[in-house]
Amino acid sequence: MVWNALAVIGGLAWLIILLLPWRPWGTGEFIDSVQATPEADLGDITALIPARNEAGTIGKTLSGLQAQGRNLSIVLVDDQSTDETAAVAQAHAGLNVRVLSGEPLPEGWAGKLWALEQGFRLVTTPLTLLIDADIELQPGILGLLRQRMRENGLGLISLMAQMHMVSFWEKLLMPAFVYFFRMLYPFRLSNSSFKGVAAAAGGCILIETRLIREIGGFEAIREELIDDCALAKKVKLRGYRTWVGLTHSVHSLRPYSHLSGIWQMVSRTASCQLRYSVVLLLATTLAMAALFWLPVTGLVFRSASAKVISAGALVAMVFTYLPTLTFYGRSKAWALALPLIATLYLAMTWSSMIQFWSGSGSSWKGRSYNPT
Repeated sequence: MVWNALAVIGGLAWLIILLLPWRPWGTGEFIDSVQATPEADLGDITALIPARNEAGTIGKTLSGLQAQGRNLSIVLVDDQSTDETAAVAQAHAGLNVRVLSGEPLPEGWAGKLWALEQGFRLVTTPLTLLIDADIELQPGILGLLRQRMRENGLGLISLMAQMHMVSFWEKLLMPAFVYFFRMLYPFRLSNSSFKGVAAAAGGCILIETRLIREIGGFEAIREELIDDCALAKKVKLRGYRTWVGLTHSVHSLRPYSHLSGIWQMVSRTASCQLRYSVVLLLATTLAMAALFWLPVTGLVFRSASAKVISAGALVAMVFTYLPTLTFYGRSKAWALALPLIATLYLAMTWSSMIQFWSGSGSSWKGRSYNPT
């Protein structure tokens, strides 16, 4: 009876996920550009880029922006870089690019948000593009985002960049990063009028400039480590529509050749996602065990019915991951590694909480963030 009960828990969990009307595992929400539009007039948009030690990527980021169309204004904030970020950016400077030397980080601010706050003082256009310094836009995507905003009456639109997927660890873990993000923030719910879920992908956000001012500027979210979703929530709570989706037309240039890099990226914000709560950490651990461990262990239970139910749960698990793998052109065989992948992400989450308990906090690009 115990084995059957455990198998049923795992099977029922996956059945519920499959039947959820908002399909958190689906990939139906996406936007891709189909052609370059160099003649597009983007004079109503300012691209705002916070950059700290991004000499290796900022050139491609700026070139991608300049290829989007005419009259796009670009403001880059060099956030106390110790490499050649400013020099590389200055090489692209011209009529439409301004490079601003960032001021020292004040207490109580996250570094990226402080850089955005400084650059935003120079924005006068109706629309603001918030774009990371390691993001490359494919031709035509910015004009298409603006068009979707106008057609659908959106206050904010965002695209989750296609992440670097070259090394073994990237192939193993990066598609799953998107998969788990959509499980936490179902895109269909976030894109609806339901205010309980609000999501954005911080690498590429197009937003009405007046809305940033209306919420109180970046100071309103100055301590947020998950700043993209915090911004979307502020906008949505004020009654404006937001939209987030996938794309092949926005690329992350940051490579993660080793597990340690991905581990650091995830553990930086995982404890924040759990609100530094032991209860939420334990609940997450139990949920991950039910979803990803019970179906596997159920195959070796003595009960034949438990084995059948567990096999069905495994099929459902693999089925929910296939759309993500297909979208990114990855082999479907990676879906068989999902229990291992989930275990690694759970370990990163525990690592993040242990850092918080030890008082070391999160670190990124030489800065430490210690929540109270």
